[in-house]
Amino acid sequence: MHDIKDLESRGILAVGVATTEFVQAAAVQNGFLGYDPAVVFVQHPIQDRTDDEIRALADIAFDEIMAKLQDKP
Repeated sequence: MHDIKDLESRGILAVGVATTEFVQAAAVQNGFLGYDPAVVFVQHPIQDRTDDEIRALADIAFDEIMAKLQDKP
């Protein structure tokens, strides 16, 4: 969340991508930062997935990521 906030403070559009395991942690951190970044959550876990499985997750998330980028001013 810090990275997204930093990028956006520099005028760079950003959308965070994290796994569903971190939904609650992201909400807590966003509350602490006083910031509500665009975030897309993908199925957890990702560390043991094959390249093809990661591509499939990216394909699933792509439209949502693009929509959130387009919603930004």
